Order: sequence, then structure tokens, then C-alpha cells
Amino acid sequence: MGRQPVAVIIGMMGAGKTRVGKEVAQLMGLPFADADVEIEHEVGMRIPDYFQRYGEPSFRQVESDVINDMLHDFDGIFALGGGAPMTRSVRDGLADYIKDGGKVVYLMADPREAMERANRGGGRPMLDGDANARWKKLYRQRDPVYYRVANVHVETYGQTPLAAARKMKDMIEERTVHVTGTTIEDYDVRIGEGAMNHLAETLGDKPVRVALIHTQPVQRHSDRARTLLRKGGYEVHDILIPDAEAGKAIDVANGIWQRLGDEGFTRSDAIVGVGGGAATDLAGFVAATWMRGIRYVNCPTSLLAMVDASTGGKTGINTPQGKNLVGSFYTPAGVFADLRTLASLPNDIFIEGLGEVAKSGFIRDPEILRILESHAADLRAFDPETFLGSGLEDVVAELIERTVRVKAYHVSADLKEAGLREFLNYGHTLAHAIEKLEHFRWRHGNAVAVGCVYAAELAHLLGYIDQDLVDYHRSLLDSLGLPTSWDGASFDEVLALMHRDKKARGNKLRFVVLDRIGHPVHLDDPPADAVREAFERIRK
Repeated sequence: MGRQPVAVIIGMMGAGKTRVGKEVAQLMGLPFADADVEIEHEVGMRIPDYFQRYGEPSFRQVESDVINDMLHDFDGIFALGGGAPMTRSVRDGLADYIKDGGKVVYLMADPREAMERANRGGGRPMLDGDANARWKKLYRQRDPVYYRVANVHVETYGQTPLAAARKMKDMIEERTVHVTGTTIEDYDVRIGEGAMNHLAETLGDKPVRVALIHTQPVQRHSDRARTLLRKGGYEVHDILIPDAEAGKAIDVANGIWQRLGDEGFTRSDAIVGVGGGAATDLAGFVAATWMRGIRYVNCPTSLLAMVDASTGGKTGINTPQGKNLVGSFYTPAGVFADLRTLASLPNDIFIEGLGEVAKSGFIRDPEILRILESHAADLRAFDPETFLGSGLEDVVAELIERTVRVKAYHVSADLKEAGLREFLNYGHTLAHAIEKLEHFRWRHGNAVAVGCVYAAELAHLLGYIDQDLVDYHRSLLDSLGLPTSWDGASFDEVLALMHRDKKARGNKLRFVVLDRIGHPVHLDDPPADAVREAFERIRK
């Protein structure tokens, strides 16, 4: 593949494609090209003159040739003329460009503003005659095509060119993981600054009411979600829940069900969860159970929630007997990992999320481990105040994307955890026991880190891996600031809880262990002395 544009902008005449495109290019330090300018260079005359002399069909052919050449030989921001996407060969070229990872941006300006600018600009052959009537007719024809062709939609109603450019920049720089599978409805996990801007676009026009479920510590982010939802025309019902695991309880869910009933929520309404993993778990569980399932979207605000709880369709609540024992498999309509939310995340809560990131490296993607090794000091020193705009932001975005891809791989093939998906539980058999015995004072990612070391010790004792890989678990996790040992209860207490693990079969324990990096296997009913000895090795 040769050079290709960072983004291609499409939209109506007067939408501001050139003005906003130049601003975006300047913000990103990239060159800018306008297809109409390139065409005029190619034909040696102004477009209105070419139209008049040779007609529209001839112009569209030249336009198509120029655009398709630029799609393979330009590496900046490229704005197209309003009519270009109506040509089949241009649409085909844009589709191929998207397949290669390109971003086609539909710049959606206020029609009244765009119409006024188009009239003011002049020199537009397609508006000859009654300009306003022609513009409206073209808009009706072109808007559905633009919407289908583009994979990024940027609404700029009432915004200055610079504000619109900043919004477009955020959306261009987004990373997207498409989650699909034979038993689930496809959805996207969007990762980047401003990812939450996709809320209304993803919820669609069917819901009237949206229940916004959130915790107090993420108030600033729920405020933003509420503003976006109201701007999208939804009736927003604010539901505040207890923070962390205290929110994942049957009495909390029951209170929300009562609210939904009292406030008239129907099957076509929706739920948005904003917060950490516990909040998104609860929001998904309520969505899965209300009227046997209504649309929901997750807006995770912690690293752990972005890479784990919000993605994959596992929803649930805790009971006195254990964690996540009551729940449902129910996929969201979308997940928005908005990196701006990490700018309010305390260092220790950011670090715990790296436990799940490292786990995904161990079971599937060794490149995650390499990135963690290379940036361990910077990750461990995470400072929310300097995070956005720093070099670390792109590192974290890549770690989130890679970890979500690991999860998507397992979820797509096995939504209901019949086999392959269980590999995502590497380290979790002990981790869930630790969380329960610590009354959930230990954070999930920290418990998973210890659980991974335990699984490595068990695998080594039984001959699956060598001592070097056990030592690598400890050294990598320790370098990130994660715990690698625990001594909070007796082995018998731990064993009793491990028997309640969801992977257990009857009275037999079942673990996930590695036989090499990137290759997990099931370990059924291991010898009792090895299970005990591995535990002794992770005690302080």
C-alpha cells in the first residue's frame, strides 16, 4: 500500500470542508488538499468554465480520476467536492480506502448555515438558477449517500471552524475495534478523546427516554453525557448508584427497576452506563433484564473498565456468596472509551487497570507485553494532569485497543463462555477469591495480577512452563506497580471460594494456565498438593 490520506472530508456545498479541513491539517501538522483545486490544475481552467464547455459527465470523470489518484498518493487531509461521492467510481475508491484503515468524514453542518455560505461563495455550477431550491434538492439526494459512505460523522452545528476542526481531529484520531460474531449484534468500541460524542449517533432515534446510570466520583463525565443526550433530543433520567462493588447489588438493581417502571420506560428506550467496571456491569445487567432486554451503551471512565468490564457483554451483580454469580450475557450497542475521562483518574486506579492489560498480553498478544516493558516507568508514574497530549496518551490508546481486540477475539467466538472465552479468566480463579475475602477492598486489576502469578506458579509446578516465565510474570507486573503476592486468608478459605468459581465443574477445580506466552490451556482437576503449593508461593 502506498501513501494515503489521513482523512477524506465529504459534505454539502457550504459545509466548510475547505475551511475546517485546513484548520484540522494545521492542528495535526499535515498538508491539506482540495479536490476542486487539484482538478483545476489538471484541466488548466476553472471548474465553472470546464462545466460550461464540456458538461457535467466529463467533469465527473476527471474528478473521479483525480480523487482516486490522490487516495493512493497523498498523506494529509483531503477535501472532496460536494458531488464527488455521488459518482460510483469515487464511492468504490472511498470504500477501498476505508478497508485500508482510512477515515471518510461526513462534515454535517447546519443546512441553513451551509446554504448561506454556498450562496455567498458563488462559482458553483450545481446551484445555477434558484440556488436555495437547488441546494435543498441536492441535500435530499446526497445526505443519505454521504451518511452511508462515511465512517466518521462530525456534526458542527453552530461551531466555529476551529471548534469544528478540534472535534474532527479527535474523531479522526480515534481507534475503533469492531466486535462481531455469529451470536451477537455487531458493535464498535471507540477509543480516543471525545469518543463519547458518538452517544446519540449510536442510540439512534427510537429511544425517547434514556436512563443515565452513574456514580458520584464520575459526576463531571456523567454531566457531559447528560448534555450530549439532551442535545440529541432524549429525555434523560438521572440514576445515581453507590460507587465500586457496592453498586453491584440486587437492592440497587431493584431500585432502578422500580424507577424504570414508575417513569414509563418501554422496550424502545435505552440505558447509558457511565463509570468504572462496577457501574457498567450494573447498567448492562439492568438493560438485559428490563423487558427482557433494551438498548444500552457503556461509557467506561477507568482504564480497567475500558479494557475489561465494559466490553464483551458480560453483565452481572454480586451476591453474599460471590462475585458476578448472577448475571446475563448481553452485548451493548456501543462502547466509548473516552480518553478524557482518564485525566481525572488517580494513579493507583490507573495502575490497577494494567493488571487486565498484562493478562491479555500473556494469553494472546505478546506485543502488549513488549509495550508494557518499554514504557513501564512512564505508566507507573501516570499523572492525570499531564496525561492528555503527552506521548503516553498514544501508548495507552494502543494498549486499550490491543487489549479490546484480545477480548473481542474471544467474545466473538464464544459469547456465553462455553470454552474459548474462559481463557479471558487467566488469573481470575484466585483473583475473585481474593476480592471476596478482602470484602472488595482489593481492586480487581490488582487481584488479577496476583492471580496471574499464582496461575504461573501452578503451571510451573505441573511442568507446563519453566521458571523463567514465572519470574517474568513477577518482574513485569512489579515494574508496573502491581502486586504479585497476597496473604490475606488461609488456603482452606481460598480453596472453598475457588470451588465456587464459574469455571469449576461439579466438585472439580478448573484453571486457565499457560503452556507458553500467547497460548492458554485449560487445567482440569489439578493435584491438590500443587494447588496448595502454588498458593504458598504467592504468600507474602
